[in-house]
Amino acid sequence: MNPDLMTLCRIGFGPALAAMVLAGCGSAKPATTSPPPEVSVVTVHRGSAPITTELPGRTSAYLVAQVRARVDGIVLKRDFKEGSDVKAGQRLYQIDPAPYNAALNSAQASLQKAEANLASTSAQVERYKVLVAANAVSKQDYDNAVAAQGQAAADVATGKASVEIARINLGYTNVVSPIAGRTGVSLVTEGAYVQLSAATLMATVQQFDPIYVDLTQSSVEGLQMRRDIASGQLKVTGPDQAKVTLLLEDGRQYPHTGSLQFTDITVDQGTGSVTVRAIFPNPRGVLLPGMFVRARIEEGVNENAILVPQVGVTHDPKGQATALVVGPDNKVALRTLQLRGTAGTQWIVEGGLSDGDRVIVAGVQKVQPGALVQAVESQAPSVAAAPTASTTVAAAAGEAPQPPPATPASTAK
Repeated sequence: MNPDLMTLCRIGFGPALAAMVLAGCGSAKPATTSPPPEVSVVTVHRGSAPITTELPGRTSAYLVAQVRARVDGIVLKRDFKEGSDVKAGQRLYQIDPAPYNAALNSAQASLQKAEANLASTSAQVERYKVLVAANAVSKQDYDNAVAAQGQAAADVATGKASVEIARINLGYTNVVSPIAGRTGVSLVTEGAYVQLSAATLMATVQQFDPIYVDLTQSSVEGLQMRRDIASGQLKVTGPDQAKVTLLLEDGRQYPHTGSLQFTDITVDQGTGSVTVRAIFPNPRGVLLPGMFVRARIEEGVNENAILVPQVGVTHDPKGQATALVVGPDNKVALRTLQLRGTAGTQWIVEGGLSDGDRVIVAGVQKVQPGALVQAVESQAPSVAAAPTASTTVAAAAGEAPQPPPATPASTAK
C-alpha cells in the first residue's frame, strides 16, 4: 500500500476517503500571474497643419431674370423650348401687336398734324415780324403769333414722345430674354391673356455659369477664427486668395475650385449665423440652383496642432471627446479632449494632450483607466504629411463633431 495512504488510514481516514484526499492534492497546481494586456499606441507630436472650415450651403444662380408681361394682350406664339439655353435679346413670346401698331400709327398722325401747325405758325411769326416794324400790325397780334408758334412747337414735342411710347409698347409685344441663360417652365401658353398691371410672370431665365454658393457659418466659428488670428496661432491666407472646394450631395468632390466673394456683416438673430458667399465655375452645368452642398474653405495654418487618429478618439455620453493615454508607468489614463476639426482620418486636438503622449488606437476595449498595459508603437501619419484639416459646424457650436465621410479614391481631387 502507498505509504501516504497508510499514514492517513492510521490517522483515522478510511482507505477510500484517504485515496480521494491524495488525488485532490495531486491535481493542485501552483498559481500563475497573467501578463498585462497588449495595446497599440501612437505617440503624438505638435506641428503645423492646414486649417479649413467646412460649411453647409446651397447653390444659387449667378443671374436670375423673371420674364414678365410689359403690355396687355394675347400670347400668339412661344419661340423657345422649355429647359433650353437662350441668348440675351432672343425672343421668347409674341404678344398680339395689332392694337399697338394702330396706336403707333395714330401717334405718328398726331405728330404730323402738330408739325404742320408749327410750320404755319412759324411762317406767320416771320410775316408779323416785318409788318410790326412798319406798324402794319399791332404789337399784340405779333405777340399772339409768337405764343401760337411756341404752343405748336410744344405739340410737336408731345407728338414725338407719343410716337416713342407707342413704338416702345409695340416692341414689348416681342418678349425677349434680358440675359443669356437657361429657361425654366413656361408659365403661359399660346392664347393666354397677359397684363401689364398684374406683371404676369411668363418664364424665368437663370444663368449658372459661374454659380454662387451661399454658405452658413456660425458666429461662434467666426469668433474662434478671430481669436486664432489675433494670437498668431492661425495664419490666414486672405479672403481674396482663399480656395474653396465643394462636396456634392452624393459625397463626390466637385472638380473645380472656387473663391470667396464676401462675408455678410449681419448675424441672423434666429439662427446665430452669417452668410458666406463663394463663386464657382460651372462649365458643364453640374451644379444647379438650389442644390445642397458642403464647402471647405482654406483659412490658414495651425502652427500648434496635435493630430490623433480618429480610431483613438471616442465620445462620452455627454458628447465630450475622450482618449485613453498610456503614461510613463504604463498605466492607462483617461483624457478629455478639445477638438478643432479633422485632418483626413485624424482629429485636430487643441487641448487635453501634450507633446509626446501615447494614445491608444487599438485594444481600447480590453483596458480601463488605471490598468497596467504593455504598449506597442503603431505607425501613423506625421503632422507635416497630414491632409487638409476641416472644422465642422458641430464642433464650432460645442457639439460632438462627427468625422467626414470617406471620399473614394477615384473621386479625390
